[in-house]
Amino acid sequence: MVIAAYLLVHDPVIGRSVVRLADEERLTLGRAPTNGIVIHDERASRFHAEIFPTPSGWSIRDLSSRNGTLLGRTALVDDRLLVPGDTVCIGCTEIVFYEGDPPSEPGTGTGSEIDGTSTSELPADLVQWQASITHRRATSRLLDDIKDTTQGTGEIVPRVGRAAAELCRLAFALGRAADGRTISLLALESAAQGAGAGRGIVFLPKVATGRSTAGNAGISPELLEPVAVLAGPSPLDRIPRGMITTVLGTNEALLSCAVLAVGEPKAACISTPIRAAGQPVGVMHLEMPAGGREATPDDLEFVMAVCDALGVAVENLSAREVLSTMLATTADENERLKRRLGEESRMVGSSPALEAIKEQIGRVATTKATVLIRGESGSGKELVARAIHDNSDRKTGPFVCLNCAALSETLLESELFGHERGAFTGATERKAGKFEAAHKGTLMLDEIGEMSPAIQAKFLRVLEGHPFERVGGSNRVQVDVRVVAATNRNLEEAVSAGEFRRDLYFRLKVVEILVPSLRKRPEDIESLAHHYLARFAAETGRRVRGFTPAALEALQNYHWPGNIRELRNCIERAVVLSLDDTVDVHELALSHLSSPGDTGRRAGDKLAPFVPETLDEMEHRHVMATLEAVGGNKTKAAAILGIERSTLDRKLARWASK
Repeated sequence: MVIAAYLLVHDPVIGRSVVRLADEERLTLGRAPTNGIVIHDERASRFHAEIFPTPSGWSIRDLSSRNGTLLGRTALVDDRLLVPGDTVCIGCTEIVFYEGDPPSEPGTGTGSEIDGTSTSELPADLVQWQASITHRRATSRLLDDIKDTTQGTGEIVPRVGRAAAELCRLAFALGRAADGRTISLLALESAAQGAGAGRGIVFLPKVATGRSTAGNAGISPELLEPVAVLAGPSPLDRIPRGMITTVLGTNEALLSCAVLAVGEPKAACISTPIRAAGQPVGVMHLEMPAGGREATPDDLEFVMAVCDALGVAVENLSAREVLSTMLATTADENERLKRRLGEESRMVGSSPALEAIKEQIGRVATTKATVLIRGESGSGKELVARAIHDNSDRKTGPFVCLNCAALSETLLESELFGHERGAFTGATERKAGKFEAAHKGTLMLDEIGEMSPAIQAKFLRVLEGHPFERVGGSNRVQVDVRVVAATNRNLEEAVSAGEFRRDLYFRLKVVEILVPSLRKRPEDIESLAHHYLARFAAETGRRVRGFTPAALEALQNYHWPGNIRELRNCIERAVVLSLDDTVDVHELALSHLSSPGDTGRRAGDKLAPFVPETLDEMEHRHVMATLEAVGGNKTKAAAILGIERSTLDRKLARWASK
């Protein structure tokens, strides 16, 4: 008894199927519908091969098919015993042999299971199309053999046809060449063969082999050098004097026939300009064997056509090398910008508050949770958002920022969701919004609390994974974006006041990161100051090495109402204006603004002892201080106090009588 086995059939026409091998029964393969496995490929014979049982197992035999049977990569000649994993190839159909029972659980991907036969029928139109195929070729040999097919045919193939065939072959050869010398030699050999020349040379400027040739109108002969030489039976050392100058000056091809040396027969010469962008940038010179056939205008035409193809190839190669240089330069610039961006995005400091933020970033970055970053303006909210992006699995995607407070409601909607052409006045073309630009990346929305209620509703739907429509459009756009929102507003108060949607607030506040102000992390002030000092000194070329002790003390004691942004600008200004190698206090130019939430009193300032007094005493003191401030001008003082001049006189008289 033969061991149980089955075949996994991969048919590109009908898909995959499983065929059981029945005991003591042979299975035929071929195009005929009576076969156990029907091959839907015109390269298969009606009865192509068979699989049959033997005492040692299952074997396969080719039935003298027209195109043969492959077992693996070897053509099947004799009967072969199949082993598990063997692949039989008939045309584009693959049959894999396995032992045991076929898989029966769902999801195996093996398609339908058939016991003994596979007679899947094709639609009539597909059968008709299959029958109409007469030839198949995996690759073309026309371009490789075109030269041979046009030679040795006498006048059966007209000369113009042979020239066109050679030019076609040359065009593909030039397209595959990688440098100027190679394309020059290919063109020279083609031109020499077509014109019957024995020797030739190509002159091109040095830039033609490595840099752009565009704009070389009126190129000087002194700039040319030989880049390809076809010496033939004797060296090419008798180029007609003035030939290069004449060809470059007239931009015309020349055919000449002259005696090159005393006692020698006449020899024909062809000199042709090589043009790029319509201007001559080089010269090809060919010499026919002395005493041979005379060169004709047809030869000149052919060489000109070859030189025109060479000129296009030189121009394309030069443009390709310029583009390659630009790409290399751009890649280097991108790398430098990435390093600079990484330096700007680095979180400087070692305070406990900053370490807590870094820990939060590490935990939330690897998730898909929406993050709400809260903190005062200039405290580094965008820096936190970028750190979340750079530490997530979206770091290779875009990081897009948008300030919601900087745009009106209409413009904000267009910036977020994009617009179609003609959606509003000035919309002259379709524009993708920030959501589309941030696809597979991160979108940071700064000042999210300034978003209008109408846009909040549309924004909420996108946050929940729904597609959106561009302004003025009807096509639905689906994006995969992680949103990081930032604000310095109290969103709870905005929700209570009806200025911010309650559902959007809870949707944004999945994870909340509070960024402390700089005055709450004084341990980081000196580190940040030295960081910005080194950076701006390098950018400006100033030799500023540090701060004076007084400057450091001033930095530490200052309350920094503008937070890190103010510190950065303060250090940049000091580096630019500093006259010494150290920054002093007067170069810092610290402001006198109060911090957000301050009442005008610096932290640490002590209140004077409270002294109770009557309202009349307070009024008296205030009025007298106002009079003193305006120099005793009662009319002006009354206007400032918001009372009549007569009322002021009565008050002064009353206080004077006491």
